[in-house]
Amino acid sequence: MTVRTTTPTPVDNPPVSVQAKLAAAWTSFMFLYIYVDILNFYKPGVVDGILNGLIWRFDISSTLLTIFLVSVSIPALMVVLSISLPARVNRTTNLVVASLLIPYSIFNAAGATWEWAAFYGISIGIEVLLLVFILRSAWSWPRTPAVPAGSATTDLRQGVRQ
Repeated sequence: MTVRTTTPTPVDNPPVSVQAKLAAAWTSFMFLYIYVDILNFYKPGVVDGILNGLIWRFDISSTLLTIFLVSVSIPALMVVLSISLPARVNRTTNLVVASLLIPYSIFNAAGATWEWAAFYGISIGIEVLLLVFILRSAWSWPRTPAVPAGSATTDLRQGVRQ
């Protein structure tokens, strides 16, 4: 008697669901988004401006901070939505939100000087790459063929359901 055993490969690569890939990408995007904002505080004059009540050229107000809150909430919510929404809605939501965030991310370079080009180029470049990954993953979401209700028939001769 021969017993066959399968030897596991040193590194196994189990399939990862689209939802998990999307949630991971949104999580990475969110971490980068936050760290870029935190690192921005180290730019000369930024903290002084905040202490004087200004962010960029805008007065700090409840409206401005609410807008900022909404802007950081979107990718944070996408982490949860990417795992919990049904496939069709999930795909559409990821396509729409990622598409809208690409120009928003690029806008962050507005007013930047050449001295800060590398900082903004790298951060925005990685953000856009993550968003493109999200778009690609959502766009190429595997589709299962829809089987219309009642399409299964019974072959009376064989008694087999087809």
